[in-house]
Amino acid sequence: MTARFYADIALAPGSSVSLPAHAARHVQVLRMQPGDALTLFNGRGNGQPGSEGEFAATIERMGRSDVEVMVGAYTATAREAGRAVHLAVGMPANERMDWLIEKAAELGVASIQPLMSERSVLRIKGERADKKLAHWRGVAIAACEQCGRSRVPLIHDAANLADWLKGAGHGTTQGGTRLLLSLQDGTLPLAKAVAAAGSGALTFLSGPEGGLSLAEEAAAIASGFAPVSLGPRVLRAETAPLACLSLLALACA
Repeated sequence: MTARFYADIALAPGSSVSLPAHAARHVQVLRMQPGDALTLFNGRGNGQPGSEGEFAATIERMGRSDVEVMVGAYTATAREAGRAVHLAVGMPANERMDWLIEKAAELGVASIQPLMSERSVLRIKGERADKKLAHWRGVAIAACEQCGRSRVPLIHDAANLADWLKGAGHGTTQGGTRLLLSLQDGTLPLAKAVAAAGSGALTFLSGPEGGLSLAEEAAAIASGFAPVSLGPRVLRAETAPLACLSLLALACA
């Protein structure tokens, strides 16, 4: 299997292109040489609406910090999830957000909305938020390069949960079903809620360490989120959203 690289540039068979800095650095680290084969994807397939796929390519020239390649044949792929699944998550602390993004990308998530809520340990803004966002997007790209996906999930700017519920983040959920991961009694089992949702897009909202407060859950329900349960056990903040993605991946296998 040839090495895969994300290149957010126009790609067409027969064209010679310079790789973006991220991909060029990776090629240099792997000590690849002119004549070596690689695979490129840009998230846009062959330019046709809804297409996904990748391009064969061959290294033509290695500079000190730049790499030129000749783009070869395009191959359509079918590795994306059958429905768009979005995660809105209270950011777990330390490296757990990195792990969540990596695994969510592997499991086919369409987008991730990092959120800050009442019980959030991780709170970011300004320059720190910009650096975190760039890092998380890099994590998502690396996961897609490894797992074979041809579309990189969108990582949104971190937002305050209350502001997001007022409408700032609802662009990703229009026309879909909104589900709130809750530990409260009387919630619908996740599998039943997903079955009732049909084949449309899904958005899962989950809290940080300690979960969402009762007031935040009430606000989410008022915004159209239906409370659902993952069962009797209390899962970590980074585990619960991945359990949702895993359930959907298995259902579509």
